[in-house]
Amino acid sequence: MRALKGLVIGMGVLIVVGTLTLVVLLVQRGGGGTGGGTRWEAALGQPEDARIAGVAAAESGIAVWVQRPDGDRVVVVEPKHGRVLGEIRAGR
Repeated sequence: MRALKGLVIGMGVLIVVGTLTLVVLLVQRGGGGTGGGTRWEAALGQPEDARIAGVAAAESGIAVWVQRPDGDRVVVVEPKHGRVLGEIRAGR
């Protein structure tokens, strides 16, 4: 009887811990209720003398117009993870 009582208490503790873990993971993946707007950062991998001339929403992500001494280009960034998907350059 004592073993059964200990087993029931142990399983109850596991249920509570599992539920708390599930709630914490849902809050983290859901944004955590930051209260403000969404903020993210992305490293575009451009040289230091490059400058951002414009930003626009695109179907596949966010298009960033970058002006560089060797020519302008458009860098497409995935907003969810902030990674560069590709680059479009005019010319040959």
